Amino acid sequence: MGPNLLDVEHVNKIFTRGGLISRRINHAVNDVSFSLAADKPEVFTIIGESGSGKTTLAGMILNSMTPTSGRIRFQGRDLREVRSRRSRLEFMSHVQAIFQNPFDAFNPLKRVDRYLFSAAQRFTECRTSEEAAERADEALKKVGLSLAEVRGRYPHEMSGGQLQRVAIARALVSNPSLIVADEPVSMIDASLRMTVINLFKKLRDEFGVSIIYITHDLATAYYISDRLIIMQKGRVVEGGDARTVLAAPQHPYSIKLRQAVLSVDDAWRDDSFTGGMPATVT
Repeated sequence: MGPNLLDVEHVNKIFTRGGLISRRINHAVNDVSFSLAADKPEVFTIIGESGSGKTTLAGMILNSMTPTSGRIRFQGRDLREVRSRRSRLEFMSHVQAIFQNPFDAFNPLKRVDRYLFSAAQRFTECRTSEEAAERADEALKKVGLSLAEVRGRYPHEMSGGQLQRVAIARALVSNPSLIVADEPVSMIDASLRMTVINLFKKLRDEFGVSIIYITHDLATAYYISDRLIIMQKGRVVEGGDARTVLAAPQHPYSIKLRQAVLSVDDAWRDDSFTGGMPATVT
């Protein structure tokens, strides 16, 4: 048996601000551990309110931050070893990110197809414009679009839902094995959220992509997740099978989050839930 896809081992991240007298220490992530198997694609969700440490943890998994202590390994390799340009590009071809606001992810003066072509040339073996266009079209079709639909268009000419699907397609150009999605539906209209959420399930089930889904929204977490952890002030307070944890949380903080979701029982009983979601935790 080979290595796991991802191992997060007793990871800590400490930020220090101020001088010697007014020094302030923020333990943003405190002793977090979990693993993702290489042979079982899943949606692994990290739930927490603002300030819980979930985005900092995502940054370390994406190798844009270095843990203060602990270790993160991707396919058995310690991310501390991924430092050269070549090794970083190789890592980024396997691990891609999707962020909260699709309009912030694209330069308003740059056509969106340019991002797809650039990803194809940077992270794959595509060398000609024709090869890049073919790879971009393949990725767009996975999210229900096509190159013909987006070619030559600027971000403002697309809806938030369309643009987020383009962002997902850009992440798929390199055929990654892991996508880290940080609050990917919080800036999208409620009517379009389930389109993106169902797309993540399709990526898992049909294309074998594991997804780390970061959210404060318990309703979508219940609908999409295989496993989850709940974070409070940098620590994991509860974790396990998603529906087991969210149906009957044990930690007081988890119970508080569940109670804050209105009409959640009716929504969660319906496995075909595809529409108007209950209120989210803010």
